[in-house]
Amino acid sequence: MDDFAALNRTIERIVGIRTSQYKEDYIKRRVLSRMRISGNETFDEYHRYLISHEEEKEDLRNALTINVTEFFRDLEVFTVVGQKVLPELLKKKTRIRIWCAGCSTGEEAYTYAMLARDLTLTHEIDCTIIATDIDKIVLEKAKQGIYERRSLKNMTESQIKRHFTLRDDGKYEVKPEVKALVRFSNHDLMSGAPAARFLDLVSCRNVTIYFNEQQKTDLALLFHGSLGQGGYYVMGKTEYLGRDVEHLFTPFDSLQKIYVKA
Repeated sequence: MDDFAALNRTIERIVGIRTSQYKEDYIKRRVLSRMRISGNETFDEYHRYLISHEEEKEDLRNALTINVTEFFRDLEVFTVVGQKVLPELLKKKTRIRIWCAGCSTGEEAYTYAMLARDLTLTHEIDCTIIATDIDKIVLEKAKQGIYERRSLKNMTESQIKRHFTLRDDGKYEVKPEVKALVRFSNHDLMSGAPAARFLDLVSCRNVTIYFNEQQKTDLALLFHGSLGQGGYYVMGKTEYLGRDVEHLFTPFDSLQKIYVKA
């Protein structure tokens, strides 16, 4: 076993990140960055450093799990979801279940909750968002629902007032009635098991760009199996369906990467 492979096994064991779910080049770039910062020149040196320095485990976990996001990221996508997808679902049912996979620090999951809350003004709707991530630390931040102003840059002032409380420290906290719609839980997308079944919408955006082709295919199959008939799959703007699974979904809005289970 070479030094990098041995390091990977230790990362999976003590950091809790399944490196096999990412492209090898991506892992190497992130590890090399941590090596430069920590002053280690070889994978073997860094391996020993990682084992002996508790704080490095957390720094490496943060480097490997990309947690940069914001509310209503790619505004056009959520405009379509709020104005077309959710109303289309509400023609057939009032109870909507959404899985936000790879939810990171919670902004996207709460975005779906805010869209649902706004729809209660004109529709009868009972919405639950199941928000999952492999990183337990970001999930704790998501549950708190406290954010800097910059995370709200895509929102109007009226939206902010409806859905947030301005705290004394200048940060913004998601209101309880929005938090109540979201259930956060730890989940590994590569486990092969869905977070739930018979869902109305699965949103997994800007996650599969780090996966290899087989893993992307496996994930699309997982989401297809978790959706109910006519359920929606929302992808990231730069992501795509592979040839082996594209027949499982029909486009609802190709530009915004929104598909319907075939």
